Amino acid sequence: MSWLAIFVLAAGAYALKALGVLVLGGRELPAPVARCVALLPAALLPALVAVQTLTTDDRWVLDARAAGVGAAIVAAWRRAPFPVVILLGAAVTAGVRALG
Repeated sequence: MSWLAIFVLAAGAYALKALGVLVLGGRELPAPVARCVALLPAALLPALVAVQTLTTDDRWVLDARAAGVGAAIVAAWRRAPFPVVILLGAAVTAGVRALG
């Protein structure tokens, strides 16, 4: 990607943010919209993790990364401490890579 494209995208993002402040002007969003906006980070993070874990070169793959993330998800679901979740995910990924 060229530097010009990066600068254009950055300027566009800044303009959209400024436009939001100008249009809303301190008013509160309607309740349904505010609830949706509050849930966006919780929806975007797993989506980004899934895309980074399950795709390579614009195609879907299941490899060691998926096994590691799966193990980390199970550990987090079982309420393991955060360092344990990270270490378990890394260990499972390394183990699967060593086997295959």
